[in-house]
Amino acid sequence: MNISTYAEQLAEFINQHPRLVVLTGAGVSTDSGIPAYRDKQGNWQHSAPVQHQEFMNSHYARQRYWARSLLGWPMIRDAQPSPAHLALSKLEKMGHIHLLITQNVDRLHQKAGSHQVIDLHGRSDKVKCMQCSQRYNRTYIHEISAQENPQFEIFEAKAKPDGDADLETDQFKHFKVPDCAECGGILKPDVVYFGDNVPKETVFSALDALEQADALLTIGSSLMVYSGFRFCKKAAEWNKPIAALNLGVTRADPLLNLKINAPISETLTATLSVLQAQSSRS
Repeated sequence: MNISTYAEQLAEFINQHPRLVVLTGAGVSTDSGIPAYRDKQGNWQHSAPVQHQEFMNSHYARQRYWARSLLGWPMIRDAQPSPAHLALSKLEKMGHIHLLITQNVDRLHQKAGSHQVIDLHGRSDKVKCMQCSQRYNRTYIHEISAQENPQFEIFEAKAKPDGDADLETDQFKHFKVPDCAECGGILKPDVVYFGDNVPKETVFSALDALEQADALLTIGSSLMVYSGFRFCKKAAEWNKPIAALNLGVTRADPLLNLKINAPISETLTATLSVLQAQSSRS
């Protein structure tokens, strides 16, 4: 099939289900220059991200993370919305999207103009003290870290999806880790690391919206992580239709009513054009 055919199929699904919940993953941000975690088969493309307990329990793990962040964070900070983000924002304005749940922490949906968004895994542009809950702008912490660790300016490395970078060096042990200015506590990006749990209130808010919705559309996610897959599982339990737009396999493939294996930005842009044309004729 070609993109126009996929767009017609997706537009029909959207029209049939006016109260639509959308769940997005890393695939919507790849055209913004942010690499995906997994390949088309759902396998890791990079070394596994830092684990929550490792980060909290190991000073060296924090040295390694924040040192690599000096190289990786600017990519996330400077990324701009892709055509996929912009199309989803316009679909919300047209009244087609009831709620957008994103597994991404890059805030690109909000930059694109979407308002009804739940950041399931938090937001990477904020840093939280794990002791007193004081929050800081990530860019501020980045600048402080760079000033206190000028020796790391010489390093170069490929950025990874979560603001990390693909760097290994024995110099990590010399990195000065930023601490909370209020209480001296451990600072951590305000995101849900692997091995940690999504806050219950966040999950409940998303499930409440899904329960009221007509259908679920997943975009750009392999759904290999349970925190995202749970919404497909619940939608199936509630007999709500599920569609997926993704390049490659998803964990929810057996549950889908519609599967579109196609480029995400091109397909969403074409779908938006179909719906806009239909709207102008009505």
